[in-house]
Amino acid sequence: MVFILPVTAWALLNLYEKKLEALPVMGKTKEHRISNFKMTNQDGIIKSIENWQDKIVVVDFFFTHCPVICPKMTSSMKRINEVFENDNSVVLNSFTVDPERDSAAQLNKYADRFGIKTKKWDLLTGDKKEIYKLARNSFMIVATDGDGGPNDFIHSERLALIDKQKRIRGYYDGTSDKEVSHLINDIKKLKNEE
Repeated sequence: MVFILPVTAWALLNLYEKKLEALPVMGKTKEHRISNFKMTNQDGIIKSIENWQDKIVVVDFFFTHCPVICPKMTSSMKRINEVFENDNSVVLNSFTVDPERDSAAQLNKYADRFGIKTKKWDLLTGDKKEIYKLARNSFMIVATDGDGGPNDFIHSERLALIDKQKRIRGYYDGTSDKEVSHLINDIKKLKNEE
């Protein structure tokens, strides 16, 4: 009994964490999905939401000349990328919020500077209005209004977790090691939902 009781309690707790404690589905409605997009990655290759087919995706919004928050977020994204390096069902996407300066070539330099392994991680640039519309209306990264014009600027430390159905399943502070650990655990929970 002394041995069976703790093992049973551990098994039940493990089952609860993996199966019963499902992540919430976030968005304007339960049917909310990330909108399609076409962006150019650091290698000049066009990417779209079709590249997310059967993938769990972690997304952030950054810019290459950000001095403080973005390098910390990039470090957090690198950590996630390393944990799931051999897992083809998990990918990362970083959208620049300053596409006028962050060309594909600039994103490639940023990837080199930070030692980013881009096999499963795309740094994306494109039309500013499209990026800002995605950030606000699809990913709901920020609550501010704007038109993506010259005076509009988004900056957020939030990482978004997207499931295989392209639904938002969580937001995490990309500058917090504790929240990034929580995100890594939540990715594992999503994998168990499959």
